[in-house]
Amino acid sequence: MPNDDNGNPLAAEDFEQQYALTEDGLLKVYSVGPVTVLGFAGRDVPSEFNVAHYRAAITDLLKANKSSTVAFDVTGVRLVPSGMLGLLVSLTRIPDLPLVVQLFNPSADVREVLAITKLNRMIEIHEVNVSESA
Repeated sequence: MPNDDNGNPLAAEDFEQQYALTEDGLLKVYSVGPVTVLGFAGRDVPSEFNVAHYRAAITDLLKANKSSTVAFDVTGVRLVPSGMLGLLVSLTRIPDLPLVVQLFNPSADVREVLAITKLNRMIEIHEVNVSESA
């Protein structure tokens, strides 16, 4: 995650320029560039999450910004549907775009699913204390 002027990690809510990636407004874009930061504003991802729709939108965003890392702030998200997990894996396999996929602040349940499925070997997991970054 990007840091503030004092080197402290920024929380998703610290980004003033948040905007929705798609018309449903679920996935927010917090920062773009070599490291692109996306998040769900603390809301759970619905099970009817349209994976193909999001994959296309995220891929276009990452390619347009020549991103090498995509970080998902999942602070406050308790559960992630299987389609979202598949999306995270598919992002590691975009042709001509070697990409590091990171998850910040996954819940214990999400961490457990990542460990059981061994997706924690493909996706970097990070923990930041967002209460100290204000």
